[in-house]
Amino acid sequence: MSLKIGGITVSTDDEGYLIDPDDWSREICEHLARDEGIKLNDEYWKIITCMRNYFADQKIAPGTRYVAKFIAEELGYGKKARNYLFKIFPYGYVKQACKIAGMRHPRAWSTG
Repeated sequence: MSLKIGGITVSTDDEGYLIDPDDWSREICEHLARDEGIKLNDEYWKIITCMRNYFADQKIAPGTRYVAKFIAEELGYGKKARNYLFKIFPYGYVKQACKIAGMRHPRAWSTG
């Protein structure tokens, strides 16, 4: 499948995840978020930037524990971070956060 945004065409899998995470851009992110019914604000962008930075370093999507720790420490949610993560991505971390951040769909995934 493919997705055309602003004159750029990127390949996606059948579920809408980018085939090549390097194709990701802010414009693509906004489009994917809109498709998921999410209106991005500053906190979303901080989380997405955290995820993209992790991906740039590790070449894999960060796990939920990593992102929840970022939310707890950097955004000040403390022990409520994991619940907050699933509140802002109500259909799940992989289904929404990873897709919007331009990650490939994980083959096997633990949300813990």
